[in-house]
Order: sequence, then structure tokens, then C-alpha cells
Amino acid sequence: MTTGGTYLVRRIALPLFAQTVLMVLAGFVLTHPPLHLWRPGENAVTDRLAASRLPVLDTVTGWFSTAASTAAVVAVVSVAVLALLVETHGRRWREAAFLGGAVAAQAAVFLLAALCVERPRPTAVRLDAAPPSSSFPSGHVGAAVALYGGIAVLAVLWVRGPLRFPLAVLAGAVPVVVAVSRLYRGMHHPTDVLAGLVNGGAALWIMWRAFRPGPGPAEGPAPGRPSRAGRAVVVFNPVLTDAPTLARIDRVLADSGWQAPTRTPTSVQDPGRGAAAGAAEAGAALVVACGGDGTVTACAHALAGTDTALAVVPCGTGNLLARNLGLPSDPVRALATALRGGPRRIDLALADGDGITTTVVSAMAGIGLDAATVAGTSRGAKRRFGWPAYLPPLLRHLRDRRMRLTVTLDDAPPVHRRAAMAVIGNVGALQGGIRLLPEARPDDGVLDLVLVHPRGVTGWPGAALRLVTGRVGSRAGGGPDSSGPDGGAAPFEHFRARRITLTADRDQPRELDGESLPAGRTLRLAVRPAALLVYAPAAPGPDGIGSQPIDSEPVPTGRGR
Repeated sequence: MTTGGTYLVRRIALPLFAQTVLMVLAGFVLTHPPLHLWRPGENAVTDRLAASRLPVLDTVTGWFSTAASTAAVVAVVSVAVLALLVETHGRRWREAAFLGGAVAAQAAVFLLAALCVERPRPTAVRLDAAPPSSSFPSGHVGAAVALYGGIAVLAVLWVRGPLRFPLAVLAGAVPVVVAVSRLYRGMHHPTDVLAGLVNGGAALWIMWRAFRPGPGPAEGPAPGRPSRAGRAVVVFNPVLTDAPTLARIDRVLADSGWQAPTRTPTSVQDPGRGAAAGAAEAGAALVVACGGDGTVTACAHALAGTDTALAVVPCGTGNLLARNLGLPSDPVRALATALRGGPRRIDLALADGDGITTTVVSAMAGIGLDAATVAGTSRGAKRRFGWPAYLPPLLRHLRDRRMRLTVTLDDAPPVHRRAAMAVIGNVGALQGGIRLLPEARPDDGVLDLVLVHPRGVTGWPGAALRLVTGRVGSRAGGGPDSSGPDGGAAPFEHFRARRITLTADRDQPRELDGESLPAGRTLRLAVRPAALLVYAPAAPGPDGIGSQPIDSEPVPTGRGR
């Protein structure tokens, strides 16, 4: 079987087969309950609705029932698919395949499930002619979800301006109104309607994963912005980035006015630094880093202090810099959003320590528990489970003995603390929007430090609750937010400085931007203000990055001020 055929089987055929089996099983459970645990009837709901009918509701529900009929759905989806293909000369075939495929997929599942289940319709007087098919699942509702739900998704991606979200909301509301209409008109039981919603939604999800439509044309060059016509190099991690994603990245670059990019894969020996440095030396205007935090950091190191800009395409597990720049998690949407925003300068940090060659940090560095968690999480687990893969090693290390730390901030006298972990950040947000460093911004010219020191294992639930609810505390001006030799009663303590040195009493695990390092006692970071030119959204992100692009003059390559 060809690669394309394998992809279709894995992404479409197998999920649709599983969906059909589950739908049939659900129908059997409803119509033939095991051990006769309930009576397979829901006529009371449709009977009450039939007793409350009004002429105006009869008319309105008739409109929506017709809008989801087979003839209407076929007509609308045909026009929509043809419009997508003709208007863009076939370049938006993915959007057409997504919409048309979702409607066709839900129809196939509906027909097979209805053929197997054969559920009779409600006893209420029906306002529509009943087709010779089972009441389970609702074909009208499934078709409405696939068609109008798909149109809502495309409206979010394609429409720009004040009508974008109203159109998406109106299209998304149609399936709900259709579902109510089918109940009101006595055509289906409530569980039939629910099954139709699930059937249509599952078909949309399967087709989204298979074709994943790209952003609309307005997410290319912003109105009034000249074509960049610059040379771009795509540096990608071949383990995390597949061929369809790379093809869509090429398309976004072309739509945004960039020349056809050169692709360079990373390797174990070169995670991206050499490729990005070569691109900058050859005069490339843009390096697109497709991978995890390691790829992004390697490219940032090479581009620091140059005129070559970086665009971050998140394909890894953490994607810390991308999250803190306000980029979407979808790789292609992230690139389109970044290019539309324009270039701006952000800080980097130079890190070193015993056994650490001076390197760049773009997001966060740590010593203690977080580094032990990173070291204990395999790459295979991260690829398979995502960020939840970090939880088992995190729980294993919660009982680790706290370290004694000497903290030196700029030229101030050192302070001494006991902590489970220490994190130095150029940015402040973790996965799930958790703000570990509430005041950290990637363009403020300083670094932020948090010491985490809950009292014993029983103190961790309280610390976790404060993290989730955003009550981690902060203090401006570089001082701690609590006092005492052990950091006081609060589980978090914050500092700010341009240079931060952490010295532990014994060897500790360490990490830089999610990459594990050999254990050691020292971790030093110094800010390098405005060192990297990076494409980011025009609107302020979670760290409040300014909304206007700033000058792109090169920054000296020396150590941060």
C-alpha cells in the first residue's frame, strides 16, 4: 500500500470503522438493554412536546428540519466545496475535503448504524414524512453537525473582521436548533438526537485530523503590508514534524509573500544550531523552527544578535516559548499568526555553570525537582502521551530531600534558602496557562526567579492549588515575597535580576529549556536584552508583548548588560 493509502486508512478508515462499531453497540444497548435494566422507550418527552405545539413553532422547526434534509445538505455542501476549489484554483482542497468528507463520513456511519439497529420512531404524531430508516441515530442532526459545524470551523479560519465570530456562532447554532426541531416534530427520541450529535461531531474531528485546514487568506500578509519576498529556511525535527505539516508550512509561507523555503532537518549531532547559523550567514531573512523547545532554543542561539528573524512552529511537548508568545498550539496556525503579527525583539539569557558550556536559554532553566522530572521522562513517553508523561516522574521525586541554595542577584549580597526546586525564567507561563512567574515578560530586560519550598509532602497539594488558581504571589523590585531562612510559610518566593547565580550544597539535576543536563552545583543565567528578532502576534500575548513591531537593528553579540 502506498504512503498516501496508509495515511487514509490510519487517519480515516480505521477511526470511522471504530465510530460505526461504537454507534451500533450504543444502539443495541438502548433498544435491547442488558439484563432488562430499563425499558427501551422515551416517548414521554416527544409526547409532551407534541401536546405543546404552536403554529409558529411548527413553521420555524419545519424550516430547520428542511435545512438538514438530504436534498438541502447535498446542495449546500456541493456549492461550498465547489466555491472553495474554484475560488482558490484548487489550493484550498484540504478545506473542501474536510467539509465534504465530514458530511459523507457521518452519512456512511448513519446508514450502517440505522441498518443494524432498526429502532422504531416515537409514538407522537409526526409532522414530517418518516423515511424508511431507523430512528437511531438522527441522520438530520448528524448531517447538520457535519455541514454547519464544518462551516463554523471554516468561518473562524477564513473570515476576518467583525462578522467572523457572529457567522461562526450562527452556523454552529444550526445543529442545536435542528436537534430540538426533530424532537419537537416527533421524529426522534432524545437519545437518537444525542447519537446524531456525536456522529456528526466525531466525523468532523476525524476529517479535521486527516486534512486539518489551514488559516484563511487574511492570515497571510496583513492588509497594506508589502510582500516580504525574502528567503526562508525551515529547520525541522524529523521525528516531530511530518510531511503534510511541512507542506502546509510551505503554503503559509507562500501565502505570506515568502520565497519557496529551503528545508533542513535536525539531527542528534545538530539540533538546529548549525542549520540556523548557516541560514543567517547565507543571508536568509527568516528561519522557521519546527520542533520542540530544544529545536527552538538551538535556532535562537544561532540567530541571537543577527538580522535573521525566527518564527516558532510548536511541534513538541512543552512549547514554552510559543505559548508565551501567544501562539496557537496548532503548528500551521501558529506560523500564520506569527507572520501576520510581524517581527519584534525579545530577550534571551546566557547560561553556564559547572560542566555547562555557555549556551542560550529562551524560556526557562531550573535546578532540583523540575530538572529531575525532565530527566526522568523519556522522549517516547512525551511523544505518546504529551505533557502528562511528566506526571509519574514528578510524583516519584516529590519526596526528594530539599537542597540548600545560595542565591546571588546581580551585585547584591547572597541569600540562603532551602528549596525543592528553583526556576529562572525569561517567560512566565507553563502548560495549561499556569503562571509560575507572574511578572515575567520576554522583553523586559530582566530575569525572574522562583524558589519552590512547600513544607514536606503534605505541602505540595497547597502549592499545586495556588499554581492552578494563580495565587503564586509576586513582588516587584527584585526582592522576595516572603521571609525567613526557609523562605517563610509561603511555598513560592520570587526575585528579579539581570544576573542570577544559584549554588547548591550538593550535585543537583539541572535543565535548560526542557533539556536535561548533567547534575551539578551551579547554575548561572545573565539576561541578554533584545537579543532575538522573532515573529509574534500583533495583539499582546499572555506576557503582554507590545502590539507594535519594533526596530530590527542587530544587537551586539556580547554578554548581556
